[in-house]
Amino acid sequence: MSRVRQVKTTFTAGEVSRKLLGRGDLRAYENGALNLRNLFIHPTGGISRRDGLYYVDTLAGEGRLIDFEFNTQQVYLIVLTDEQMDIYENGTKIETLVTPWTEEQIKQLNWTQSADTLLICHPDVEPRQLTRLTNLTWELTTWSFYTSQDDVEHMPFYSYSYNDQMTVTPESTAGTYYVNANGVPFQAEHVGTRMRIYGKQVKIVGYQAPNRIQVEGVETLPSTDATTDWDEQAFADFRGWPISAAFHQDRLVIGGSKSLPNRLWFSKSGNLWNFDLGEGLDDEGIEFAILSDQVNSIRNLFSGRHLQVFTSGAEWRVSGDPLTPQTVQLNRQTRVGSLVDRTVPPVDVDGATIFAARTGSELREFIFTDIEQAYQSNDLALVASHIIKDPVDQAFDKKNRLLHLVLDDGTLATLTIYRAEQVSAWTLQETDGKFLSVSVVGETVYFMVERNGNITLETFDAGVMTDSALIGESETPKSTWTGLDHLEGKTVSIVADGEHVADKIVASGSVTLDAAASDVVIGLSYTHRIGPLPPSAISTSGSGRAVRLVEAIFRLEDTQKMTLDVGRGLKSVVLDPYGDGSEPVSGDIRVSAYGWRRSLTESLWSIEQSDPFPFTLLSVTTEVKVND
Repeated sequence: MSRVRQVKTTFTAGEVSRKLLGRGDLRAYENGALNLRNLFIHPTGGISRRDGLYYVDTLAGEGRLIDFEFNTQQVYLIVLTDEQMDIYENGTKIETLVTPWTEEQIKQLNWTQSADTLLICHPDVEPRQLTRLTNLTWELTTWSFYTSQDDVEHMPFYSYSYNDQMTVTPESTAGTYYVNANGVPFQAEHVGTRMRIYGKQVKIVGYQAPNRIQVEGVETLPSTDATTDWDEQAFADFRGWPISAAFHQDRLVIGGSKSLPNRLWFSKSGNLWNFDLGEGLDDEGIEFAILSDQVNSIRNLFSGRHLQVFTSGAEWRVSGDPLTPQTVQLNRQTRVGSLVDRTVPPVDVDGATIFAARTGSELREFIFTDIEQAYQSNDLALVASHIIKDPVDQAFDKKNRLLHLVLDDGTLATLTIYRAEQVSAWTLQETDGKFLSVSVVGETVYFMVERNGNITLETFDAGVMTDSALIGESETPKSTWTGLDHLEGKTVSIVADGEHVADKIVASGSVTLDAAASDVVIGLSYTHRIGPLPPSAISTSGSGRAVRLVEAIFRLEDTQKMTLDVGRGLKSVVLDPYGDGSEPVSGDIRVSAYGWRRSLTESLWSIEQSDPFPFTLLSVTTEVKVND
């Protein structure tokens, strides 16, 4: 028999797929694990039980969360639900507004912010502008393009006539008059919109037939002759509205619409609501379509080193320094494609733009490489492909370097990412319910969570080790604690005066403890799990052998409780034999193990714990005996 001694000092590859069980030669195998649930991975290599979720409020329904940062001191959370917008500051609701978006439409929203204004787009709804007037006063209005003194609106226009020979003939040059066409380009829905004839604007005020409309002149026409020089406003209820928007190089950029999904419009430089193309001067508007050999319906715009355009079939770069009608260049970079059934906003991490791929099983890093002078789209979940399943939302916690990805099944995939240190480690967070949306506001991570039909707003809090939790304090110890209506009928975990006491069921919004307490933390229990990969030296040397874990040494930091399985079921490990167990322990814990195993594809030890106490594992040293 031989003995194998290994020291695992890092989990910086995170949870990896079982498909790597035959690749003990990989760095990801050495630094990864088979199972890491409800844990955060530190860039130094250790892992800790994740923060609990503190209960903030009960929401009106399902929807999504959006951050709004006016400055570093004034940050807000926007909560969108069915035809409603709630605005929170520091966890307190300060405003409620009526919106036009249904619960289903919220999934397809795109937004961008500049100073105190948030622009929100949906292809089926006229876009809105959310403006912060004062801290407590907010206004939601429709977009207003720049209108000059002669009532000319400088909005995007487009010729929807696909027949180059189709002409229109005005019956007059001013006032109210009829316009006739030699085809059938008009619809009743045109009434209320604008068109241009000979480059001059008119308002459509009446519909007579598919080839005849009534207009009111805004500008005087130069002629009443038939002409092919005519177009109409690009956006309308029956044509569709902008899909996405972004601010880039002092211009407002509109990306796509329902009828023109592959088109880009740039405002005039320094005049964000003026889309006049003029004569193509440097500061004037820009407009062009993305044309290639595949579908390129624009899904997102992102302003980075260049304007990045994420479409359903590829990723594009719009460059120009500065960006002008003469210098603008469009180049396809990669052919991955973005999600089409809903919007997952791209996020920036150290200069790389993270986006959800169209397949729904990949999270890509869109990054510029100096060597190739082009962008690459690297898969961030290559060794953890089993975790990424249909993303629905994402946000990056800069303070803790954690990228949170909400998945369609209600779990939360968390990526610890340090690009310079080459740390990219996935874990999966689970809760008694479903994660629906995530947003990072300042340094606070907010979640929309569904629990038994109720939708709650919760936030990560290192001070609680349970979910949907509340903290209670009383100068006089008491047994009955109220205010738990959001947990009605649930079995809750309770820490009273620093001790884990018996679980209780919430009834009438309250629980009664067996003994009075002055301080309590009450919430839903969750379980963290650690399952390491089999030792690579054994798993790569052939099958058919028997192995036995002889001893394991766990190096812990600020850990109050550990429940361990080394082959004979989960058992609580005594961490402080000379104390009462109420204080966290730091140091090495040596555990002996017994029993032979034939499988070389399963973990030799595992940790599974639901007790609401802090836990941090820094390293593990194992000694394994192999039957040759």
